[in-house]
Amino acid sequence: MAGFIPIYAASATVFGTNDLDSLASSSTLLAGRESDVITNVYNDVLLTGRFKANNTAPTAGQISVFVGALVNDSPSYPDVFDGTSSAETVTSADIRNSILRLAASITTDATANRIYEFAPVNIAALFGGAMPNKYFVFVTHSMVQALNTTAGAGGQCWIQGITYPA
Repeated sequence: MAGFIPIYAASATVFGTNDLDSLASSSTLLAGRESDVITNVYNDVLLTGRFKANNTAPTAGQISVFVGALVNDSPSYPDVFDGTSSAETVTSADIRNSILRLAASITTDATANRIYEFAPVNIAALFGGAMPNKYFVFVTHSMVQALNTTAGAGGQCWIQGITYPA
């Protein structure tokens, strides 16, 4: 039986270099940072990320990473999202859970400067096996202190496209 080898693209950052530095905490996990909209050109995309706790007394909590998708060409964004890298506060947990797909949930502790990472997540799998044409990433956390304030150290997500040869 002949197989095929997927072709992996180079990884790309999702957020700007300093976008997640000092990201404020949200006890309800509703306030966070939205990425720019990403136009898909691959069969599959893997999403991963790394975040750094504040260097001053973080509190045990959670880091949540969500993916939202657009299914029309308008584009029409759900709730408060607008397709540009910016701070956003989702209207409610019910709305967040109905318009976004949870990609990663990381339990955090009270260790200063701790680095938290999540393993690659297949974005297509979050949407029933089909890659959305356009999507965005939303990051929020509840560690009371903001993410690390050192330039470029607060956190980042990366995507890596996969193409399946014919």
